[in-house]
Formats: sequence, structure tokens, C-alpha cells
Amino acid sequence: MELGCFSISLTVKDIKKSLAFYEQIGFKIYAGDIKQNFLILKNGNTNIGLFQGMFDNNIMTFNPGWDQDANSIDNFADVRNLKQDFEQQGIEIAHQSINSENGPASFSIKDPDGNMILFDQHV
Repeated sequence: MELGCFSISLTVKDIKKSLAFYEQIGFKIYAGDIKQNFLILKNGNTNIGLFQGMFDNNIMTFNPGWDQDANSIDNFADVRNLKQDFEQQGIEIAHQSINSENGPASFSIKDPDGNMILFDQHV
């Protein structure tokens, strides 16, 4: 089961301070808008998101349909199919935003320790 691009979405208190720190250790801005309090940073194949005031906790994020550079990939498990597979396995869906039969959609689950895992499809 291919889950797509992986990143960690970090809840930060001060996005400017966090950006300065992550730049010091080698990350560069890849996407986002600091004026809207979110940035996506990249170091090699490692992606992290900085989010100020958007989430309560850090979130592991998978983007079905994208590689680590946010390029669309041809063959991937659609987020709707992933959700259905997880439900069939007895995994509880914590949140969902699925309003159509294809295209962008998302859902999240929690691991046994309460860590959120977001499946956020943009294609």
C-alpha cells in the first residue's frame, strides 16, 4: 500500500523562530506562506511543515498521489480507497473531508498512543 509523500506537520508557537532554527540545521522553504502562518520546509527528501495556530498537536502527514517533491504520480491508492481499507480493518476514522468520488480529499486516524495521522490528497 503506497501512502505517498510523508511529512511531519509541526505545531509551532512562533513560526519565525521555528523557521530560523530549521534553516540553521539545513532546511529551506519549499512552499507555504509565512503571512498565513504555514510553511513547508525541505532538506533532501525530508519534508516538514510549520503551522502556527492551526493544529493542537503535531501530525504525521501522507499525501497520496505525490512523491516527496510534490510531483504527481500515476499509480497511487486514492484516499477514499485507503479510508475504506482502514475501516474494513477496524481502524476508526477520527476526521474526514471527503465530498466527491475523486480528486482532493482527506481523512485522519489516531495511532494507539493518540498521535494523529493525516491522509491529505491534493490530486
